[in-house]
Amino acid sequence: MSEGALSPNKMVPELERYRRQLMLEGFTPEHQKRLKASSVLVAGVGGVGGTAALYLAVAGVGKLVLVHSGQLTLSNMNRQILMRDSGIGQSRVQQAKKTIEEINPAVAVEIHDERFTPALADALLNGSGVAISARPNFGERRVLNESCVRKGVPMVEGAMNGMEGYLFTVVPFKGPCLNCLYPEDNPEWQELGFPVMGAVSGTLGCLMAMETIKVLTGFGRPMTSHMLAFDMLSMDFKKLKIARDKGCAVCGQPDKA
Repeated sequence: MSEGALSPNKMVPELERYRRQLMLEGFTPEHQKRLKASSVLVAGVGGVGGTAALYLAVAGVGKLVLVHSGQLTLSNMNRQILMRDSGIGQSRVQQAKKTIEEINPAVAVEIHDERFTPALADALLNGSGVAISARPNFGERRVLNESCVRKGVPMVEGAMNGMEGYLFTVVPFKGPCLNCLYPEDNPEWQELGFPVMGAVSGTLGCLMAMETIKVLTGFGRPMTSHMLAFDMLSMDFKKLKIARDKGCAVCGQPDKA
């Protein structure tokens, strides 16, 4: 039995912890074991990534690798569900690790208080089943996207601005990558220059957690050929057909078997 599998002496308490999700039709103990044996790289633990990390932890993912540079500020607190007011001025990833371990001690949490570079992304993707793209700038998102394509690791991509957001899942060479859909940055988009309603970023984080669970377990169909776009002001949700760009500078290579 692999290290991440549910051992006999741990089976009962762990299955009790996840009993309500195991009541889902088609979601079996085997799916739960796959979660337990999985590692997820979470790029950004703000309002989006922090929410995704929390719900992956309570779902029973075996390991979370959290990457986010910098300290918590007061202006973060309208959306940072893993943080506490007493932690303002302290490392965000350290607080995220502490909160997750308090909620589910069975989850291993590795933290990195730094920005993404190609070398860091390549190193951290080793052993990861999925990467969650939730950095607040497209520079780091592109670094992660390129590394995921290069290493063949699926990536759940999601971003929000004000009351709007989008979500899709990148499976390298099987569907579009981030660069296929957004080959150029919007020069008007600034890392700390867009509005955030915490409930919007939290909703997106929950959706990204569910996409990640589907990729890891095979339960359900990930959104690899569609993008979910939503406007929470009007509660308008749309699924848009998306396709890979064969001329993409990142993934425009011959289809792989």
